[in-house]
Amino acid sequence: MRDSTVARKYAEALFELGLRGERVEEYGTALRSVADLLESEPRFRLFLDTPRIDDAERKKVVREVFGATLPKNVLHFVLVAIDKRRQRLLRSIADEYDLLVDSHLGREHVEVTVARPLDDATGKMVAERLSKVIGKEAIPHVRVKPEILGGLVVRTGDTIYDGSVRRRLESMRSSMLKADLPTGAADAAR
Repeated sequence: MRDSTVARKYAEALFELGLRGERVEEYGTALRSVADLLESEPRFRLFLDTPRIDDAERKKVVREVFGATLPKNVLHFVLVAIDKRRQRLLRSIADEYDLLVDSHLGREHVEVTVARPLDDATGKMVAERLSKVIGKEAIPHVRVKPEILGGLVVRTGDTIYDGSVRRRLESMRSSMLKADLPTGAADAAR
């Protein structure tokens, strides 16, 4: 089974526990804290991933580090991941869990490409308008690409809305090249 599929299955299992206890967001925050620690502390990640250290020692350290801060079910979840040798997937599991939470809460991540950085007011306006268009709370992730010249390109899921000045200019150019010019006008245009 591919790692992404395994991560998704583990995330779904923890998400179901969160739903039952109405603690979906709390579990997500807790799992993200574990994933962030793995990301920011290479020594801790190495400790969890090193096969020379037995599982009992790993679990003991995890209990000491997270025992007082994680909800009980999340702590047990991390310990099970260690038992099943899935600790290297904890970051991917946290990412998948975040997607489940966003879907559950009616949020959608949207990639927005602009020619110049947006100020706070414009960023907020873009988020509000996108939320109206897609019917969910839009969480824009803004990228700056000067080559689009102006306007914006929005990608949500498999759908792309291209409102860039560059695309409009290319469309105009294409239309002009396809246009039937009168015989004398074609010679004059050369």
